[in-house]
Amino acid sequence: MPTRSISIDGLTWRVYPSGRVTQNEHDEFGLVFVQGTGPERVVRVTRYSPVASRSRERSLVELSEADLARLFACSQPSDTSPEADYSAGPPHQPRS
Repeated sequence: MPTRSISIDGLTWRVYPSGRVTQNEHDEFGLVFVQGTGPERVVRVTRYSPVASRSRERSLVELSEADLARLFACSQPSDTSPEADYSAGPPHQPRS
């Protein structure tokens, strides 16, 4: 599974395809943004429709840094997302 990294406000987020299949599985893919590890880990999730490739993995590779930043800006905390099993975990504030 491909992984990307992006820096947002000085924090590094790893980006993965969510792997969750929805009713729009051929038009819409989920991405999971993860910052930190262990109990300090923060998870955010978003969905997007790829422009070119229809493969989840390939479309993630094709996204520009600006595209990833825009998707991150539209992401939601993991406790509001089925892709993250609605797990609340720690408070959703990035570490400084």
